[in-house]
Amino acid sequence: METPILLGIAAGGIVLLLVLIIKFKVQAFVALLLVSILVGLAAGIPLATIPETEDAPARLGIIATMIAGMGGTLGTVAILVALGAMLGRLIEVSGGASSLATRFTTLLGPKRVAAALTGAALVLAIPVFFDVGFIILIPIIYGFSKAAGLNPVKFGLPVAGIMLAVHVAIPPHPGIVGGATLLGADLGWVTILGMVTVIPLGVLTHFVAKRLNRREFTMLPATALQFANFGHADETGTGTGTGSGSGSGTRAPASVGGLRTGTLTATEAPPSAGTILALILIPLVMIMGGTVAATLLPVGDPMRAVFEFIGAPIFALLVALILAFFLLTVRRGWSLAHTGEVMEAALPPVAIVILVTGAGGVFAKVLTESGVGAALASTLAATGLPILVLGFVLSLVLRASQGSATVAILTTGGLIAPAILASDYSAIQVALIALAVAFGALGLSHVNDSGFWVVTRYLGLSVADGLRSWTVLTTILGLAGFAIVGLMWLIVTAIGL
Repeated sequence: METPILLGIAAGGIVLLLVLIIKFKVQAFVALLLVSILVGLAAGIPLATIPETEDAPARLGIIATMIAGMGGTLGTVAILVALGAMLGRLIEVSGGASSLATRFTTLLGPKRVAAALTGAALVLAIPVFFDVGFIILIPIIYGFSKAAGLNPVKFGLPVAGIMLAVHVAIPPHPGIVGGATLLGADLGWVTILGMVTVIPLGVLTHFVAKRLNRREFTMLPATALQFANFGHADETGTGTGTGSGSGSGTRAPASVGGLRTGTLTATEAPPSAGTILALILIPLVMIMGGTVAATLLPVGDPMRAVFEFIGAPIFALLVALILAFFLLTVRRGWSLAHTGEVMEAALPPVAIVILVTGAGGVFAKVLTESGVGAALASTLAATGLPILVLGFVLSLVLRASQGSATVAILTTGGLIAPAILASDYSAIQVALIALAVAFGALGLSHVNDSGFWVVTRYLGLSVADGLRSWTVLTTILGLAGFAIVGLMWLIVTAIGL
């Protein structure tokens, strides 16, 4: 099939995907599977697998192609996302988020509460999903805001900004893990370079949010009432929760207003900030150690194999989860039954994330098998457009169009993967391409993004104010993240890494 036709099929598939998700509100998992079938059939993938003959190689049928795409993606993603979700849940329920925020505030001083909360949010966001982590910190944001007599958006905006930046760029979050898998990027390098990029973004989000917060935002009436009632004890002596319209929410932390956190009892103290930091940093250090060893030690060296095993993201997260099981539950007197319930409760919410990630792998596999990927790769090579810029722009457009950062990263990864696999980019360069795609998915969060509504409703922002503040902040962070990645790309290319 000719290249223009294949590219037209790919473009039509993406448009159809966006229409199904945006206009008809089809669930992303179902939409990805449906569009994958239609694109595959239109591009000539056979209905059933064709065996190999003397004249032609074997060709997978459309269903076999979809199964291969799902399995190939989820082999890594499902385990990492599940382990990360359970680790984050233990930190959440134990009150570790409160300890972390309080410790950062103590170190930086009461005049730097916003900076302290932003730093704590950066660390907490590594194992905890964006929306969950933000909701965990809302009672802390409310508590410090009431103490300071400020609108919660003053503290909440930078916290949400850096948490979303970490969510799109740092494993084990599903978008970057799935995107890196599709592109063949080394997760160790992605983690190292992602952290190098996200840390300065933490500083930037603090100052950008401070500038945006010069405007006085009028709090929505429902949020204003919720904020006014925050910290008032009911008849049982338990603090008023901070819930959404659906009734979900979290209790205030033990360190704010004398209220309790999660399932903590009145006499149970939350874990220390040092313990939480250790649980988050240990797997990162293990992953980075494995990557550095693989770079410095020669192939065949026994120690290289040892470090590669220790630094495998799956093993590193498993070690962190085992440590959390002991430090946050067993050592603090939790029953095994309760601990099991807490860990199991982390899995249902991430099931759909895992499935959408797998469906993104299906779409990518169909694009590859149909020849669309090869056609796109040859077309891109002819235009001379830098792959780094292309990945960022495609991801940004998809993010703005359909709202999901994860879907944007996976779809972009599927489109540009053949071009990367057909080239001789180094491991570091491929990791930087994956991050460029990730930061494209950070920008332009607006009304079609569920995260937009989480942030604006908890902070009491109207849609217009959310577009003036949250959308602007995420776009600036996405552009800045891409600029840092571009600078690293120039340095890496110049020195030949």
